[in-house]
Amino acid sequence: MNQMLQDPQTETSHIQPPPVPADPAPSHPRFAKPQRVAFVQACWHRDVVAEARIAFMKEAEARHLTHVDVFEVPGSFEIPLHAQVLAKTRRYTAIVAAGLVVDGGIYRHEFVADTVIKALMDVQLRTEVPVFSAVLTPQQFHETEVHYDFFRKHFAIKGVEVATACAETLHGLERLRGQVAAGIVW
Repeated sequence: MNQMLQDPQTETSHIQPPPVPADPAPSHPRFAKPQRVAFVQACWHRDVVAEARIAFMKEAEARHLTHVDVFEVPGSFEIPLHAQVLAKTRRYTAIVAAGLVVDGGIYRHEFVADTVIKALMDVQLRTEVPVFSAVLTPQQFHETEVHYDFFRKHFAIKGVEVATACAETLHGLERLRGQVAAGIVW
């Protein structure tokens, strides 16, 4: 009679199943040509707005936007002029703006936010360089730790969202321009 001997150390009841790998990082399409993005950040509430930049940079890299130049301006009101000058250089394929507009100063925050957004749209349409906004204005902002924590998290989310929008728009424009060049779209 054949008898199989088992080594007590390799008994199957003690073997752990292999670990299940975590979801792999999503695969994002690559660009046909390198893209260069300008990130223009307002300095007011720098620690809050920086969360958008940090999250943007991480998501942008995952989406193959590896050439990002960061520019700082005093406040959100100064962003559109910088965006326009940068767009006119033709060095950038996209521009991202980030700022936090709150009550105070000589301007009402709604006026500043509306003016900035409209001006960024004008820059985009005049130059054909896409401009993305993470310029936010809360209804009420109090300089308390609770509000700072909330808006730091919110700006991190917005950073990811604006990186996603930027990459997807640049891919779309790359395809569209290729179709126009091929005579598929007029």
